[in-house]
Amino acid sequence: MTSVLSILVAALLFVASNAFYVVNQWETGVVLRLGEIVKADLEPGLHVKTPFINNVRKFDARLQTLDAAPERYLTSEKKNLVVDSFVKWRISDVEKFYTTMNGDNRQAGMKLGQIVKDGLRAEFGNRTVKEVISAERVEIANKIKATTALAAASFGIEIEDIRIKRIDLAQDISESVYRRMEAERNRVAKDLRSKGAEAAEKIKADADRQRVVILADAYSEAEILRGKGDAKAAEIYAKAYNADAEFYSFYHSINAYKASFKEKADILLVDPDSDFFKYFNSSSK
Repeated sequence: MTSVLSILVAALLFVASNAFYVVNQWETGVVLRLGEIVKADLEPGLHVKTPFINNVRKFDARLQTLDAAPERYLTSEKKNLVVDSFVKWRISDVEKFYTTMNGDNRQAGMKLGQIVKDGLRAEFGNRTVKEVISAERVEIANKIKATTALAAASFGIEIEDIRIKRIDLAQDISESVYRRMEAERNRVAKDLRSKGAEAAEKIKADADRQRVVILADAYSEAEILRGKGDAKAAEIYAKAYNADAEFYSFYHSINAYKASFKEKADILLVDPDSDFFKYFNSSSK
């Protein structure tokens, strides 16, 4: 009797374990009966199902990230760009998701990745390299999000966001761009050096002109001052001479003697009766 009761309890526990199931807060799911969906969009909490006939498939309802490998895309100029992007998505309709993707996240990622690649290819194909790299990255991402959202909705997927992380030029294009940039910078540097040399020559010429003008003005002013000084000196000499002409003549002769006989060996051949020796020959004066 005890063994039968134990078997019944075990059987009841086994049936109960197959009849009750829990859906976590971050999950959603479907109830299947012989492979067909009988209930979808399960709410979080404890649920009951018909044991052995129904089974449950649960899926992560949180935001998912699809970070695809960088891909090459052609621009309108037929230039290759290497684009790295990612997609944020979640399951919006679990019934559609299960029906179209068989509930396989990997399959959903591959399908979603292909849709995003097609969108990127179309958008980049309508733009030049300059347009893509300059300021249209956000606009491209928004357009791809709008077109991709329609296609993804048919699979029960909601596109939350699409972002372009990085856009790189292909190696051959990068080298070409760098060469053009280098040539442009060299041209600008050469132009700046030329303008600098021209400005330096102008500054030097202006400085030389100002120097000549300043020297000429200074010489003119010096001559004027010298003339005024000579005139003043002549005036003083004249006044001094008029004050005592005989003393002035004597003083002038003394200075002449001093200038003529600086050295002891100096000899001067002059007529003794000349005016030069006037004050030597006339002791009365």
